[in-house]
Amino acid sequence: MLNLNRYWENLDVLQVNREAARAHYIPYGEMEGASSGKRGYSPYYQLLNGAWKFQYYSSIADVPAGFYGEHTNTQLWDDLIVPSCWQMQGYDQRHYTNLNYPFNVDPPFVPASNPAGTYVREFNIADDWEAKEKYVVFEGVNSCFYLWVNGEFAGYSQGSRIPAEFNISSQLRPGKNRMAVLVLKWCDGSYLEDQDAWRYTGIFRDVYLLARDRVHVRDVFNRQTFEEGYAKAVLTTEIETTGSTAVAGELKDAEGRTVASANAVIDGKGKGTLTFELEQPKLWNAEQPYLYQLYLTSGEEVLRFPVGFREIKVADGQFFVNGQSIKLKGVNRHDSHPELGQTIPVKHMIQDLVLMKQHNINTIRTAHYPNASRFMELCDEYGFYVIDEADLETHGMGIAGPDWNQKSVHRLSASPEWREAYLDRIMRVVERDKNHPCVVMWSLGNESGYGANHIAMAEWTRERDGSIPIHYEGAAPINEGLTDTACLDVESRMYTSVPDIVAYATDENNSKPLFMCEYSHAMGQGPGDLREYWEAFYRHPKLIGGCVWEWCDHGILQHAEDGSPYYAYGGDFGDSPNDKHFCIDGLVSPDRKPHTGLLELKYVMAPVGVKVLDLQQGVFELENRYDFVDLSHLELYWKVESHGSVIQQGRMTAPNIAPHCADKVSIPYQLKQADRDVNLLTLSFKLKEETSWAESGYELAFAQFELPVPQTAPQKAVFRPKHPLHAAEQGQLLQVEGFDFCYSFNLATGMLQSIERNGVAMLSAPAQYKIWRAPIDNDMQIRDKWQDAGYDRAVMKTYRTDWNQQADGSIHVESSFSMGAVGKFVLLHGKAVWKISATGEMAMKTEIKIAEDQPFLPRFGLQLVLPQGMEQIEYEGLGPDESYIDKRQYVRQGRFHMTVNDMFENYVMPQENGSRYGTKWAIAANSQGMGLRFGAADPFSFNASHFTPEDLTAAMHTCELKARKETIIHLDYKMSGAGSNSCGPELLPEYQLKDQAFAFELTIRPIFSEDEQ
Repeated sequence: MLNLNRYWENLDVLQVNREAARAHYIPYGEMEGASSGKRGYSPYYQLLNGAWKFQYYSSIADVPAGFYGEHTNTQLWDDLIVPSCWQMQGYDQRHYTNLNYPFNVDPPFVPASNPAGTYVREFNIADDWEAKEKYVVFEGVNSCFYLWVNGEFAGYSQGSRIPAEFNISSQLRPGKNRMAVLVLKWCDGSYLEDQDAWRYTGIFRDVYLLARDRVHVRDVFNRQTFEEGYAKAVLTTEIETTGSTAVAGELKDAEGRTVASANAVIDGKGKGTLTFELEQPKLWNAEQPYLYQLYLTSGEEVLRFPVGFREIKVADGQFFVNGQSIKLKGVNRHDSHPELGQTIPVKHMIQDLVLMKQHNINTIRTAHYPNASRFMELCDEYGFYVIDEADLETHGMGIAGPDWNQKSVHRLSASPEWREAYLDRIMRVVERDKNHPCVVMWSLGNESGYGANHIAMAEWTRERDGSIPIHYEGAAPINEGLTDTACLDVESRMYTSVPDIVAYATDENNSKPLFMCEYSHAMGQGPGDLREYWEAFYRHPKLIGGCVWEWCDHGILQHAEDGSPYYAYGGDFGDSPNDKHFCIDGLVSPDRKPHTGLLELKYVMAPVGVKVLDLQQGVFELENRYDFVDLSHLELYWKVESHGSVIQQGRMTAPNIAPHCADKVSIPYQLKQADRDVNLLTLSFKLKEETSWAESGYELAFAQFELPVPQTAPQKAVFRPKHPLHAAEQGQLLQVEGFDFCYSFNLATGMLQSIERNGVAMLSAPAQYKIWRAPIDNDMQIRDKWQDAGYDRAVMKTYRTDWNQQADGSIHVESSFSMGAVGKFVLLHGKAVWKISATGEMAMKTEIKIAEDQPFLPRFGLQLVLPQGMEQIEYEGLGPDESYIDKRQYVRQGRFHMTVNDMFENYVMPQENGSRYGTKWAIAANSQGMGLRFGAADPFSFNASHFTPEDLTAAMHTCELKARKETIIHLDYKMSGAGSNSCGPELLPEYQLKDQAFAFELTIRPIFSEDEQ
């Protein structure tokens, strides 16, 4: 049995032999290598990533003594790629939990059966490293680890997502060496790592060796001040070394030209300062991420640091970057890969950042721990504001008892015994990231209550780096922690409603800016409340923006028995306790396909606002919502359409409107009296030139307007020979025959049962009224009320059905009915009138009265089942993507052609999807154009799918969905909105289908669309 000091349960030991935290850098041998930014170009860098020998043990008690010995035979051990999360490589339990700790709560103790992994790696040391000091850096190990080199104990560290560096010079020898690592799944630090995520273990970030001069630069802190506004910048570089040496500094601009230089002699305490003065510096911001490069030469080493000159201030209740009041247009981002877990390749990081830039996102909150150093470098380069969060969350403390306990959630944060552990979490991230221009706020962690330990973290941070504001939402009044929040610079909230944040903004007693560190929960079919938030953010200076929860779905790629891929979530691996699919809550799918919620976010945060001044004359006001760039880098494309056909079009360079300003622009379209069908103007703002994240012509904003033209002349009716209708009862059926069509109604139900034209059957089942939708994730708070009322099992009761033939020859079928569920009172009463004309058109009018004291309806509309082959969809309305009453800023008016499969949005957790809000008319037809046309005087919601609401409700994963051959059509009077109530506020009343009485009218006509449309 392995004999170890039990550091993993000792609050007095956070590390053994670990180097003090420092700024991130790689030492290079010369300027050219350093300027490349490629670590492999350094002769003093040796990557240890690769295949390590590995053994997994379900308990540390089973780890054999001496496994770390330099002569231990590891040939029969497994090979494990490092970096990796061992749960993603077939070891241990995959486990997702949000709130609950995955072990008994007895801080600082963890279970005796503490899973462990042993790693062994052999490597060579270059001969020219012999005179150097040699260090090993582990950028991320979850949750703690012991280190041996050539059989000798070298150190211990905990704190999963923060680098640990050890000087192993005394243990290394020339030639071949052996490194052994013992990783434990849990330690006392795990009580501070209760983040909402899959619980992964192992060496999951890079491991590498560094060779250093005996006397070398140990740490660098680049501080900035500005004089005469921003006409002059002073860069003060504070140097800490391991001994007395000289340091030369050279500051180069982005083109490689030297703009300033300085030298420093380090004093006997290893301290020194270099000062660089720069006239008219180019400032860094998220829109213009201009980077200088600072090169420090000492001995044989060259160090490189990106320098972005920028000033962050909180003043007058606003958030300022370089003197400009800005909005943080952000998302929360976890490290998450569908096959690698928390091990994130650089290309995957870049994929995330490119997608974010393309969708007008400028801010990232690193939820809820520091991201890899390479990610921070990329944020500097691409231009993002980063809320850099300490690896700290104790959420499970609040539910460790029988109920949520506001006192216990503060327990660790108030305990002096945990003070050093808290401080260690913030000190190491601040020291590592203090030179990154992308960092605009330090975060003290997440959902850990609020106590004296947080105040100590804030005080240390402010003393070390007072130039960056400090944020922590756990201090919000709702959390009932300490009331002393003077150490925090911004007021932070989660999921606060729009009325409540507006109330904060308009209260003169509130002096701090309000930052929504989490809002608009993007779980599944959502979020649906983004527009209201951003209208408030733009309107009130004190509201500085926020970060949507969250960026990506944390699904794990799996394959069903038939080979079809799907994404697994909590509970799919037998993990308990788990929070099911609460990790499927992102704006993009696990493979980074944007959900429509991301498209909505893109356009509500669009950098150009458009206001009509004179639509007839083509005069508009453009508002520049950028913070630092004018609009001249965009091209304005415009087009005038008539029912989908382009009549006029053109393009022009967008006017040079300064940030936060507005000005007039004239669009040179011409409206003529003869243009009776001209009805739609679209303005599109696109990149003029290619960038690192998008090609030229990429759209960033658009606006649409209906043009003021005379009423369109009535559409010419399709030719129909004069032929009287004939109606006759056949048992319970009413058969209605016309010139080339035949319909039937069920007199027992009053519902349409069949449609034929020229012998082509166009219904496979009787029509039904529907109030149920497959619940979306954001329905989880209202779903129980819906099901308790019986909405999911409501059936129709018909009281009577009458029919007659009118004087004009049309047939009227009238019925009265109700809908309700077994054991429940009636939900609604209705009256339906179907009018069949000799042209073959059916006009339906339904009048509905909802019973009192019922929850708002998911939907109300007509469901039709069309036979196999009805795959071709055409409609005029909002598209081309799905849209809902509160999620439709990203879609535009037009005429769209697609298939039924094209309309399906494949959410990881199946739910209502694919509806088109605001449809004017729609056609579902077979490949020959034979089908049905649906229309209405008022726009309606339209959906075509191969799944019923019941199919979607029953399925828990996409692989469980079995597409029907038939096409399921929904023609809805209204559908309730998406909202964000899985975690956010209740769906706004204006988006709830809570009408107590309403009428719904639509028309249905069988057509051969290739001849008639």
